[in-house]
Amino acid sequence: MTATRQPAQKLIDPTALAALDDFELIARWVVEGFMHGLHTSPYVGFSVEFASHREYLPGDDLRHLNWKLYGRHDKLYIKQYDAETNLELNIVLDVSRSMTAGAAGLNKLKYASMLAASLAHLAQHQRDAVGITLFADRVLTHLKPAASSDHLMSILHALANAHEHPAAENPLVLHEVAELMPRRGMVALISDLYFEPDELLDALNHFRHFGHDVLVFHILDPLERHLDVDGSVRFRDMETGEDIVTQAHEIRNSFESAIEAWIDELQRGCLTRDLDHHVLVTSEPLERALWDYFIRRAQLY
Repeated sequence: MTATRQPAQKLIDPTALAALDDFELIARWVVEGFMHGLHTSPYVGFSVEFASHREYLPGDDLRHLNWKLYGRHDKLYIKQYDAETNLELNIVLDVSRSMTAGAAGLNKLKYASMLAASLAHLAQHQRDAVGITLFADRVLTHLKPAASSDHLMSILHALANAHEHPAAENPLVLHEVAELMPRRGMVALISDLYFEPDELLDALNHFRHFGHDVLVFHILDPLERHLDVDGSVRFRDMETGEDIVTQAHEIRNSFESAIEAWIDELQRGCLTRDLDHHVLVTSEPLERALWDYFIRRAQLY
């Protein structure tokens, strides 16, 4: 996908959001901030068509004023728009043990859950149907896509009550997940992707088999992206429980090289399958992921 400039806006620190501990409030706050930034971007109007008029209110975008109506009625009216198409968004969230790694206030799972809540809220805002599947070594929760506000609350409730985190050593469960959503739509996979790349890409092929457009949000803790620590460090495999103790300076270069090679392999594999692969570090604002989703959705139509 071609890189696209994001709207200028004041982005919210995800650590501050995590302290709220309320997925409904978090999702609304992130999406409202994103939509405000969108109105100041050159991409306002993506995937919309004219629907009706309403009277101008202070703060409305002046680019949508209807000057012809102003000339006839001596009043300012704003053009309103609706989404010209609707789709089904299937959020697939990894809640396995490795996702619980990270800082106490904001581990990968909390960040991923906030992202899932924000995507669901944005989809409802666009009048899309949205569903969610939580998985680890097996499917733990599955809610089919729907477009009602009650359904959104069910999704947020599922996120807030995801307390089971079994180990997941392979991505075979994703084949089962794909079979749960045979109707063509969009799939947003949110995971740290700690699987063998070949097995993971094979599982993602299953979603493509059903014609889904697939976005992969690759969630990493800052220390997983760059080993920015010194002294003795203890690595724990969250899936197996195995510990390794070593000196940070002795492995930093090889560690970071291995991470880059792993990410490059996944990006190449996704590119050849027409999948979008986005690396997100938990210190980065959630709005960036919403922008990636928004642009991809707009390009579908």
